[in-house]
Amino acid sequence: MNVLIAGATGYLGRFLCAEYARRGHHVTALVRDTARAEGLADVLVEAEATRPETLTGVMDGVDLVVSSLGITRQADGLGYREVDFQANLNLLQAAESAGVKRFAYVHVLNADAMAGVPLVDAKAAFVEALSASDMPATVIAPTGYFSDMGGIFAMAGQGRVWLFGDGSQRLNPIDGADLAEAIADATDAGRGWAEIGGPDVMTQNEIALAAFAALGTEPSITHLPDVLRRAARAVLPILPRRMSGPARFFLTALGMDMVAPRFGTRHLSDHFARLADAADHPKGHRP
Repeated sequence: MNVLIAGATGYLGRFLCAEYARRGHHVTALVRDTARAEGLADVLVEAEATRPETLTGVMDGVDLVVSSLGITRQADGLGYREVDFQANLNLLQAAESAGVKRFAYVHVLNADAMAGVPLVDAKAAFVEALSASDMPATVIAPTGYFSDMGGIFAMAGQGRVWLFGDGSQRLNPIDGADLAEAIADATDAGRGWAEIGGPDVMTQNEIALAAFAALGTEPSITHLPDVLRRAARAVLPILPRRMSGPARFFLTALGMDMVAPRFGTRHLSDHFARLADAADHPKGHRP
């Protein structure tokens, strides 16, 4: 099977390239700059999904498109509507024209509960367009990535973790390699919708404690009144878009449970242990 991965140089995209290749598929990586993607896939195609004219012929012979294309931190003057919605729509239209058999898209869990958050609204708008298409589709809604937990680990490294509310919100983030495997399983099975989380359901408090444990330091957690999170979320729209966009998403997600069916074998505690080891032994300075 010929698989095209969009967003291939991102955190998840690299795992997707590796997973589909491991399964014996011919993988094409759609990238903006081939210099950043050496060795990523069988074929590297340089194009910009925000510019549909660059996609001409890119989908020829492709059986499956998997898109993890999106932005968390805005750059290049582009916003969520231009990337998470329009760029993915450009990919979908190119796939339709080329006769691609299936289009898979990485969405976000609990999107309905986060309406009004620009990042989520753009993703939801694309999912709506994908659903209206005749293209067979798989939509994947993950809880969040291990990489998203870096903020808690960083706070623990500085000696104190700050949490909103009582820290009882539950989530089961997933490692990128496990998520890529789950996505490939879903597309292989022709599933229409898949909610996917990691193997460990933890409260925010438990995640903070796991970070301190990995660092071998005494836990210190301060709980801020949740009204501060809600107040911050309310004033964010007046800030520049590149600052407010990611913060609005994360502040909203922090106020709810983000739990999906468990999948995978990689544990957040082990991820934190690797981060702690890397901090103790920076590259080039290992004993």
